[in-house]
Amino acid sequence: MFNRKTKNTIDSLIGATTVIQGDLHFKGGLRIDGHIRGNVVADLEASSMLIISEQAKIDGEVRAAHIVVNGVIHGPVFSSELLELQPKAQIFGDVHYKTLEMLSGAVVSGKLSHDLAQEPVLKLAANNA
Repeated sequence: MFNRKTKNTIDSLIGATTVIQGDLHFKGGLRIDGHIRGNVVADLEASSMLIISEQAKIDGEVRAAHIVVNGVIHGPVFSSELLELQPKAQIFGDVHYKTLEMLSGAVVSGKLSHDLAQEPVLKLAANNA
């Protein structure tokens, strides 16, 4: 009912030949083409978009609002808004999502959990006496 606009721009890129060992925290948009050995976590305060390309591999937990996966993730995935699984996506871990789009060819080896985000409750105060 009250849709927030997600940010669709990429602020940072991790190249295909890059290997990062350790946790990665980001704000805004991030595209990963390389290999991450650690958790990839977006700032919870702001809208975020994470793109995991066909060449990318992540060994760790992934958390962001909008996640597009076409690579490999070994670990749990938490998407607070939209999770898009492209045809070459492979996730080996549990997946928690609000909205899921899964294309033919995508593989999830884990449990899918639909997390219902709390929608704002509107209370009408007709009589405040």
